[in-house]
Amino acid sequence: MTNATDQHLYPDARAGDKSWWERQGDLIMRRPFNEWTFTHMNRLLPTERVSRGDFRFPLAGRSRPLELTYRFDDREYSLADLHRRTFTTAFVVLHRGAIVHETYPGTFAGPRARFQLFSLSKSVTSMLVGIAQAEGAIGGLTDPVTAYRPDFAGTAYDGTTLADLLDMTSGVGGLERWDLPGADIKRFEAACLGRGTVLDVLRSAPRTAVPGTRFNYSTLDAQLIGWVLEAATGRTLARYAAERLWSRIGADRDAYYWLSRSRPRTAIGGGSLNATARDVARLGLLMAHDGRIAGEQIVPRNWVRHSAVRTVPHLAVGALGPSGYHHYGYANQWWTVAGDHRAFTGLGVHGQYLYVDPVADVVVVKTSAWPTEDDEQRDRETITALNRIAGHFGARSGVLTA
Repeated sequence: MTNATDQHLYPDARAGDKSWWERQGDLIMRRPFNEWTFTHMNRLLPTERVSRGDFRFPLAGRSRPLELTYRFDDREYSLADLHRRTFTTAFVVLHRGAIVHETYPGTFAGPRARFQLFSLSKSVTSMLVGIAQAEGAIGGLTDPVTAYRPDFAGTAYDGTTLADLLDMTSGVGGLERWDLPGADIKRFEAACLGRGTVLDVLRSAPRTAVPGTRFNYSTLDAQLIGWVLEAATGRTLARYAAERLWSRIGADRDAYYWLSRSRPRTAIGGGSLNATARDVARLGLLMAHDGRIAGEQIVPRNWVRHSAVRTVPHLAVGALGPSGYHHYGYANQWWTVAGDHRAFTGLGVHGQYLYVDPVADVVVVKTSAWPTEDDEQRDRETITALNRIAGHFGARSGVLTA
């Protein structure tokens, strides 16, 4: 039934239409509301804090105008055009570890605002897995999932390895389609918001390919790797992130994971981290500098290199198939970018980016509030602009650029 409030908000609603409760996922994501929701997820869902600890590492440098243009679809655009055309809410550029440009076009954005990072969270989970493996909590990447989560024996994930999860080659589930009712990702979203359980969604997902043979982008895979991490370390994702990562990067603010409403409540390792743009830039700095920040090795160097380059044919740039855009490859929960610079990026729906070019020593954070979850055109334009920024600073540094 549609109540009076529903009829006031949606005058065209009729009896039998979806209730507010059933539509809340869509409402949270819709413009212009998402400019507020993407900076206030802690007002909407239960959360767990990721403490920054006592260590501070102020970012050097200062913001100044960045007067450059990028060419897209045979036209020249400015960064102001990029922000307008792709609904940017925050934009931070680091070069050689220092801030060179920073702006917050979003209505509710600012240096202290914590932004919903969506699937950019997957890349952070990968960093944590690398740390856990280095300290011995996780064994080898060929370990089966069931060695850490025996409750997945007999499911489609039985026989899947940690490497399969990290590379999105588990062979479990169909295409991640936000516009398809009944798709795994829509069932997953519903469970996060209190209708069903997240565990049941993962355990009931079907096998669709042989593990390790086909790329299929999957938030379910990322959720399971987060649960493996929790099982291996004996800590919640938020606590482990605080102890091993957030308290060591000199963060400006605590971060947080929002938790599922359904019980047992769980952080979404594939999509619920919220943090300031500057703190996300610190994570990019780690990845640009082989896992080191402030003179300390935090993420293992070999893990960072493993995340930047992959030679597996079906994970190469342009080879991902229908589950990935043609201008990306994939490696270890990061999207790889064509070119000699080994650039790679974390991505989240609605336009969240952590772009890293280790050769040019450039990091760019872009948060956004796109009208839709996925948009190939806006994504391609954004990556074109970020490549242009990296090329600009690479050229100024004497680095050869394509």
